[in-house]
Amino acid sequence: MKLGVCYYPEHWPEELWPDDARRMAELGISWVRIGEFAWSRIEPEPGCFDWDWLDRAVETLAAAGLKIVMCTPTATPPKWLVDAHPDILAWDEQGRPRGFGSRRHYDFSSETYRRESVRITEAVAARYGRHPAVGAWQTDNEYGCHDTTISYSPVAAAAFRGWLARRYQSVEALNRAWGAVFWSQEYRTFEEVEPPNLTVTEANPSHRLDYNRFASDQVAEFNRAQAAILRRLSPGRDITHNFMGFYTEFDHFQVGRDLDLASWDSYPLGFLEQFWFPETEKRRHLRHGHPDISGFHHDLYRGVGRGRWWVMEQQPGPVNWARYNPAPAAGAVRAWTWEAFAHGAEVVSYFRWRQAPFAQEQMHAGLNRPDNVLDRGGEEAAQVARELAELGPLEACGRADVALIFSYEADWQIGIQPHAKGFRWLELAFETYAALRRAGLDVDFVPPDADLTGYRLVVAPSLPILEPATLDAIAASGAVALFGPRTGSRTREGWIPPGLSPGPLKDRMPLTVTRVESLRPGSGPAVTADGASFAGRLWREVLDTALPPLATFDDGLPAWVCCQTWHYLATWPEGALMDAVIAKLAREAGLNPGAMDEGVRVRSRAGLRFAFNFTPEDRPTPAPRGARYVLGGPVLAPAGVAAWRVDPP
Repeated sequence: MKLGVCYYPEHWPEELWPDDARRMAELGISWVRIGEFAWSRIEPEPGCFDWDWLDRAVETLAAAGLKIVMCTPTATPPKWLVDAHPDILAWDEQGRPRGFGSRRHYDFSSETYRRESVRITEAVAARYGRHPAVGAWQTDNEYGCHDTTISYSPVAAAAFRGWLARRYQSVEALNRAWGAVFWSQEYRTFEEVEPPNLTVTEANPSHRLDYNRFASDQVAEFNRAQAAILRRLSPGRDITHNFMGFYTEFDHFQVGRDLDLASWDSYPLGFLEQFWFPETEKRRHLRHGHPDISGFHHDLYRGVGRGRWWVMEQQPGPVNWARYNPAPAAGAVRAWTWEAFAHGAEVVSYFRWRQAPFAQEQMHAGLNRPDNVLDRGGEEAAQVARELAELGPLEACGRADVALIFSYEADWQIGIQPHAKGFRWLELAFETYAALRRAGLDVDFVPPDADLTGYRLVVAPSLPILEPATLDAIAASGAVALFGPRTGSRTREGWIPPGLSPGPLKDRMPLTVTRVESLRPGSGPAVTADGASFAGRLWREVLDTALPPLATFDDGLPAWVCCQTWHYLATWPEGALMDAVIAKLAREAGLNPGAMDEGVRVRSRAGLRFAFNFTPEDRPTPAPRGARYVLGGPVLAPAGVAAWRVDPP
């Protein structure tokens, strides 16, 4: 477990570099990320490379004993490249080129840009690939940030046609798959197909779903090309990419297969402010962060990295990009760092070393203020470094008892046809995860094609496109299983299944969804389970089944049914109902769920149990009497952290 920091030597006078490097090492920093936005300094003119400054920066950091994460600089193509090749620019949904002047101004489908990406990656890797201080690589930076996964440019349209031709082989097969007879949408050739934007009204949902798949494949191909170069020219170094929070426009599992480890950029307060959370929660967790936002992504990216992952950018203070940007509470940066380590992080790297006094991110805090004085985030990082030295190394996280099936394709499909304002697959997945965490359970995220051997509880928040192989894997695991609403509701082409929902699940659970409806917020449906009253949210399905209900709607029809150890929900459960469902299934799986105090979360790693308090009040630490603490004690202060040793079973 190590600490890192993001550093931009090109932003600072060179006479600062040696002191920066010395102070990093003294603070307890081990890793320094550099270079992800430096293309214009590396290659100021086409084909003319200026390596001298970067050579000196690398040597300065190495002399202080620091390891370097070198980046490919492809997130920011320089102006001369854009001017020479305007076809590298992505186009937005309104058909407008997205121009130069910020970052991520390129199109994943541009063959010109792919060639340039390969060229600059080879140049940087050839220069530094075998340098002893370069221990890891980051490809690009935050794929898809600023809504840049999907482009509607002419080059994207041409690439999409080629993708369709390979997928369907004939335009007749395409027309059948898309149901193109509807509204006379049939095509005579692949060359007639356009991207699904600028239509008069809703575009064909099958067309849109394939466009999502195509765009995701483009990201994976772009990343794969860079990873192959880095493996060839820089053998023995880890390759990662820094993914983002609550971002689903490409399949991260697909990209992760070409990486050695996943990393992500953790901004707990920024994400709380920017996403769907109600005002009450935003106020409640204003400075400490939501109890489940960071954990959700830690567990997701541990899955994407097949057990190996880092935080590449950890929020150290106020950010600049949310609607409102409060400062973290005292102790919060320390707590977020320890939370990442509890979930298995190998490295937590802070963004950034020093707050920039210029350009777009001058309001974004760093470990140091712009006047080079250590800020509170830096002080808390130093505290964590001392605590890490005292605790010593920990082994990686073992397999959890609970698997949550996370499907990017499910998010795309429901996003295309939500049928209810506010029905977001990602939010449903998050709320399901939060219920598992409120029960004190550790969770692994797995893709739909995962081997589920060894899991005792498998939870699928919703899998609209349900493959028989997924059901086979769940059955082979012997786990208790939960399927959320809309599971099995679409074929791979995006059609309602011939035998209705839940598609292939019907072969194992005798039920049919005969009708669905969406409801206004606050209008139910009402649900009764074990004599208690609960509520669903936004969605209700009418089930035709002889299975005995575990919960019913107010008209007596089933809301939750079970067939042996497999369960199906016909609504999106509100929090209390979700908690009741998770508690029952966990006990059925032989687990020991325990309701956490509000705002408290726990996580196990390598014989230690960690606890965190995300509230502004003291909380009792949920440790057994006589616990042997290695961090904290029996009371969790606000932003408090505790850890105690757990005896092996």
